[in-house]
Amino acid sequence: MYVTIRPMKDEDWEQVKNIYAEGIQTGDATFESDVPSKDDFDKAHLAFGKVVAENFGVVGWAALTGVSGRCVYAGVAEVSVYVAEAARGKGVGKLLLEELITESERNGIWTLLAGIFPENTVSIKLHESVGFRTIGKRERIGKMNGVWRDTVMMERRSESVGV
Repeated sequence: MYVTIRPMKDEDWEQVKNIYAEGIQTGDATFESDVPSKDDFDKAHLAFGKVVAENFGVVGWAALTGVSGRCVYAGVAEVSVYVAEAARGKGVGKLLLEELITESERNGIWTLLAGIFPENTVSIKLHESVGFRTIGKRERIGKMNGVWRDTVMMERRSESVGV
């Protein structure tokens, strides 16, 4: 599938929101139960590092979230990547993550983190394909529909920033 990766624009929100909702419905993409408002989404994510994959409309998105307000963690961010159901398995997620890596390094990020449900093996393999490694497992980190869930913690260290 041919896609263009570009910065997310305000007018992309409806499509981004729909893809986010598809991810929530899988039950293995996020602890979120509802898509946030656009304002809350923008507040939760860094000003840079919000990108979309476009193919006659948005078919995926990825974004960076800061992990702490403390200055020592200024170069650490968490990644989110969501691909529309119709575009999954076609390399869109990898292209989005590759662009996030480039954008993060351009903005001084030296460590990217991902927390992934262990059942989401496709996402784990995707992250591994762009240099993430498993650093641990958070057991019973949160409840979802009354059931405790674990997350696999993955990280990617930059080879050019913070070395």
